[in-house]
Amino acid sequence: MATLLLEEHAPEEASILVLGAGGGLELKAFAQAHPKWRFEGVDPSAEMLTLAEQMLGPLSERVKLQQGYIDAASEGPFDGAACLLTLHFIGAEERRRTIAEVRRRLKPGAPFVVAHLSFPQAGDERALWLSRYAAFAAASGIDLEKAKSASAAIDKHLNIFTPEQDEGMLRDAGFSGVSQFYAGFAFRGWVAYA
Repeated sequence: MATLLLEEHAPEEASILVLGAGGGLELKAFAQAHPKWRFEGVDPSAEMLTLAEQMLGPLSERVKLQQGYIDAASEGPFDGAACLLTLHFIGAEERRRTIAEVRRRLKPGAPFVVAHLSFPQAGDERALWLSRYAAFAAASGIDLEKAKSASAAIDKHLNIFTPEQDEGMLRDAGFSGVSQFYAGFAFRGWVAYA
């Protein structure tokens, strides 16, 4: 899905920023789908960047890996950006700053694809969505106690906002055309344009 959304606006020889590049799975998928795209992958973990380099193999010649957060990324301008399963690790103020810094590094009209945990928070809704997260994990074959433990850790350590708040942060950073392209239980994905 992210590849399709990026390619709608990216040129044949695009430069794509991947924030939270982790072990390189999305970099590899993007690079395999578009042999003329070049990438910059940013992640705070040196160990994860080592895994990304191994995952990419010969594709790594088109990828520049940077250790750090958004400030470690080059100025661009990039033809597109993706940040998958990462923003929920970042608190509200730093998330706003990060989104604005991604926006600043993009060419006009370039897409930004994000996906992370995002669900209603009012009243008992947070607990309900976290219980659904655990139930779905258990239904997918994860031990129920491990699924409940993971749900409790998510509740304690991750910064989860409502879908409306997440969309608002994108708009506040100057993105337009913000639209949700994915919803799967506790996860949501959006595409927005610089």
